[in-house]
Amino acid sequence: MSMADLLLDRHNPDVLTCIANLSNDEVFTPPEMAGAMLDLVAEAWAKDHDGANLWANPNVRVLDPVVKTGVFLREATRRFNEGLASVIPDPQERVNHILTQQIYGIAITELTALMARRSVYCSKRADGEHSICTVFDTPDGNIWFERTEHTWTGGTRESRVDPLTGDEIFIYTGRKCSYCGAGENDYGRGDDLETHAYAFIHTDDIKQRINEIFGAAMHFDIVIGNPPYQLSDGGFGKSAAPIYHEFVEQAKALDPRYLTMIIPSRWFSGGKGLDDFRDTMLNDDRLRSITDYLNASDVFAGIGLKGGVCYFLWNRDNRGECTVTTHFKDHDPSVATRPLLETGADTFIRFNQGVTILRKVLSAEPDPDFASLVSARKPFGLTTTFQGKSKPSGDDSVLVYQNGGTGYAERKAVPAGEHLIDCWKIFIGRAAPGTGNRDTYPHRIVSTPFLGRPGEISSETYLCIGPFDSESQAQSALSYLRCRFTRFLILLHKASQDTTRKVYSFVPQQSWDRAWTDEELYTKYGLTDEEIAFIESVVRPMEDD
Repeated sequence: MSMADLLLDRHNPDVLTCIANLSNDEVFTPPEMAGAMLDLVAEAWAKDHDGANLWANPNVRVLDPVVKTGVFLREATRRFNEGLASVIPDPQERVNHILTQQIYGIAITELTALMARRSVYCSKRADGEHSICTVFDTPDGNIWFERTEHTWTGGTRESRVDPLTGDEIFIYTGRKCSYCGAGENDYGRGDDLETHAYAFIHTDDIKQRINEIFGAAMHFDIVIGNPPYQLSDGGFGKSAAPIYHEFVEQAKALDPRYLTMIIPSRWFSGGKGLDDFRDTMLNDDRLRSITDYLNASDVFAGIGLKGGVCYFLWNRDNRGECTVTTHFKDHDPSVATRPLLETGADTFIRFNQGVTILRKVLSAEPDPDFASLVSARKPFGLTTTFQGKSKPSGDDSVLVYQNGGTGYAERKAVPAGEHLIDCWKIFIGRAAPGTGNRDTYPHRIVSTPFLGRPGEISSETYLCIGPFDSESQAQSALSYLRCRFTRFLILLHKASQDTTRKVYSFVPQQSWDRAWTDEELYTKYGLTDEEIAFIESVVRPMEDD
């Protein structure tokens, strides 16, 4: 056996498996997941090329534009080494060809560049004496990294006095990067720290930039990777904005035949910075496969990522419906080929089992409008940090449900929601209950709702549902919210812990003249025993809380 074959052989334990299982701020991809994504691409290639073996093609180029450990490139190299054995019989010639002509990467940091070169070339220097490629003449090989700087724009210009000279100087505060939205306060760093300005998305012309990086006009058949997920954006507190969609869109601009990336599943419902991306993805019939994991720890051991993760396959030349595979708890994976958008839905329904349930509801209730009863954020204009007085100051005081308990405020000091103050209503937490950063099932989906009486209001910590004409109506609606069926419909539109008005979009109103039960609702909408069992495997009874 040649040294090249030996070094390309799988070893146990796999160091990249060990790294992927470390608890770390960076989300490293396990080799098994990288392999599954590459196998998905190979299957699509075979379907599109009369059964041809992707890995036996010496002209295919693979790019990972967000290299961390190099696991995608290593696993692709392994497959090419096996597939090209008959095409390029000499092992050293074969490895040299694969690594110089087929495998390319852009590292996200200097450290990951070194790590990736070691895992792919078996040497931190591509041209080192221990490298399995013998023809590179640079230390980088085809795994590139150079420090990239943010481009700061906007902000506020402020005048200061230089303490040493007494001269007036001007500084800027609150600036953000024009490419990724990073806040300068968090990422305006010295030369000794990583900038986290990723080269792949810090350019106006990605094709030209790629040609500059690799020194020639390049086209890639396959783009694959696990991009960074978010960056601090300079907002209030620890505000962070998603950036993974920027990598997906930039990868599409390279016009590869196939694109596959693993990203958080929160994009299904849009939200902060993701609405346009969601709409683009869900209306793109080149998105041919989504493999969805409701619990991110099933992919990334020890990583808490609310909303789960997914990987997708985008096929430039083959359009059609999407095959959705859902991995959930102890259930066998659910597989269905279906449209990305259901009629009447503005979001992706991640549960295949949920599609049939939603269709039955929308057939009976074409325009569900329970969301019209749900307030916007700050139903009474009071922020989460609002703290009322400990005692009422007079007959004109109102009780305020606030973060940490209750307080009192003068009616005239309440900025909004006047029409709700003297009505019956329901309060419900804006954030879902605590499973930490991980999703565990079955769970409540929403926080426990409670009755709001006339003369009671809330801060932004809660949403307000109402108004209702009487206590009995409010109690009826409260019983409805406690039903598993209702909370399952909420879940179909909910991709994070945030339960704003939009997550109630699939929930129909009912007649508020009775105490609603799941049994009545299951019967009303014609659910099967299997559908009922699935709902109850996902949603916990509210009485357990």
